[in-house]
Amino acid sequence: MEVLHFIFGVFGNATALFLFLAPTITFTRIIRSKSTEQFSGIPYVMTLLNCLLSAWYGLPFVSKNNLLVSTINGTGAGIETIYVLIFIFYAPQTEKARILGLFACVLTVFSAVALISLFALHGNGRKLFCGLAATIFSIIMYASPLSIMRLVIKTKSVEFMPFFLSLFVFLCGTSWFVYGLLGRDAFVAIPNGFGCGLGFMQLILYSIYRNNKRSGEAKKLTANGTVEMGAEKPHQEKPTNAKLPHLEHV
Repeated sequence: MEVLHFIFGVFGNATALFLFLAPTITFTRIIRSKSTEQFSGIPYVMTLLNCLLSAWYGLPFVSKNNLLVSTINGTGAGIETIYVLIFIFYAPQTEKARILGLFACVLTVFSAVALISLFALHGNGRKLFCGLAATIFSIIMYASPLSIMRLVIKTKSVEFMPFFLSLFVFLCGTSWFVYGLLGRDAFVAIPNGFGCGLGFMQLILYSIYRNNKRSGEAKKLTANGTVEMGAEKPHQEKPTNAKLPHLEHV
């Protein structure tokens, strides 16, 4: 049982790392254009909070036998911090101030959770407090693809939902769900079971709509996952750069 627990933890680390590195394409574009364009920095800041809380929860003095949770989320926190700093550097002044403020709030929330759990709580109370905090933000992160799934159903096209991203969301959620079950840890199993289900639903949608051609309507996916649609004009170029909402989480 312990061997399986470890194997699923290692597999979960590998699939989660892929998800954390997926936005490098977006940030390469931001650096080259020296502009954040219409991309939103909020998902990266919120994912940073999730990684910090999950990494803290996995430490031995908070929960036992969850060190692999800490390793990948600690790595994710480092990657997300780089994303946030790059975004702040290239963002316009108004957006820069907003993301800096949110970044400060994230650090404040994490510091509060860490200090309260460290000095005011002990044993099961500490695990319960940190586990609830991590679970809430894990579910929020996994729920982020819902707007894209709605878009796929509306347009009957998977153009804005890459297959491999959906596949790794499913694999990541599944591996950590099984890891949580084997370790009898509801705070790992519940949010990742939710992510496993959402990933599976994305794969089903992909299988249904993968052969559909784009409709004759011009579609534009904005950074927050909304769609603007209108009749396609003669000789009008179709958008080539779809902006995908950020998705990463363990």
